[in-house]
Amino acid sequence: MSNKVTLDAVDRDILFHLSQDGRLTNVELAKRVGLTPPPCLRRVKRLEEAGVITGYRAVINPRAIGRGLEVLVNVEIYAQDRKSFQEFEDTVSAFEEVTEFRRMYGRPDYFIRVAVADHAAYETFITEKLSSLPAVLRLESHLTMKEIKTIP
Repeated sequence: MSNKVTLDAVDRDILFHLSQDGRLTNVELAKRVGLTPPPCLRRVKRLEEAGVITGYRAVINPRAIGRGLEVLVNVEIYAQDRKSFQEFEDTVSAFEEVTEFRRMYGRPDYFIRVAVADHAAYETFITEKLSSLPAVLRLESHLTMKEIKTIP
């Protein structure tokens, strides 16, 4: 028995349009996908209830809020026990500068996306917050030369 939701062409079209503009009215969305508003709304509600659509949000320009420098950080840690992993994850998750945080299979142990104002702010983040954590073994920073594609 599978929990996978079956999507038809209209469902995929609805998802495409909502991913492009989550503020579309149901009337406008229905017009774009070739439905009348009531069945379109039923489909959107079904997609939400099935967990296919998990929310709607604003896409923020990082530069406009003083977060113009984004750095990708690979982190390896010393810890091998669950308690240390959890403490590290709880601490890093709470850092305001961290916009994405993933535990990886293999190496590195973690992938962190950091957004700060500039290089000085990043240096402060690394030296005063991240590298000072007891579990940290190695950090490797990657600065973007050019952003090619991003899907918010």
